[in-house]
Amino acid sequence: MDGVRVRFDGWIAGLGTASGTRLVLGHWPGTPFGAVSDVMVERADGRRTLFAPTEEVGRFIADTYAFDEVQVVPVTVRRSGPAWEVEAGPLTLRFVVGGRSALGWLLHAVPPALARRLPWVRLIDAPARLVRGVRTYGSAGNGRREWYAAQDVHRITAATGTLDGADLGRLAAVDPPVRFGFGSTPRSPALVRVTTTVQLPSDRPAPRPQG
Repeated sequence: MDGVRVRFDGWIAGLGTASGTRLVLGHWPGTPFGAVSDVMVERADGRRTLFAPTEEVGRFIADTYAFDEVQVVPVTVRRSGPAWEVEAGPLTLRFVVGGRSALGWLLHAVPPALARRLPWVRLIDAPARLVRGVRTYGSAGNGRREWYAAQDVHRITAATGTLDGADLGRLAAVDPPVRFGFGSTPRSPALVRVTTTVQLPSDRPAPRPQG
């Protein structure tokens, strides 16, 4: 029997850097844990690190995705017009969001109520695979299943950052694709408006709502 479904509503930003480091920011105003943000980092040597704001959030994400290391650190996200600024322990990141991509226009045309329906998300998984590394549905860690209901895509046009005091270099493609879960972000740096649904096994309790 299927277990409960947990929903995260917000944005995912995926980008690469000239240093070979790829980063995936999850900024989630709506989750069972309250408003939270996290950052997944894959370095050029393949080491995968999760920066999570609390142990509870880190445990839930690490049970869904694969990491070599989890660091519980304050994660802050500030937005000023098209500019986003992120701080997460040893990581600082600033990126600029540009216009809606061609894929974004297609997704934006789908009524939101339909875009978030799980049968629809599963249906469009096959055409989504035409974008290298991208999936909308699949099996996650520990017997979980996951749906990505993307509703909009904007290009990321510039980025700067540091990790452990080292400059990450200029903005680059997400290449090779990140290996946290069953799919990657688009190769071209992008900010995606998304509702993510995670279905837990029947023997696992749902996270308790915060606040």
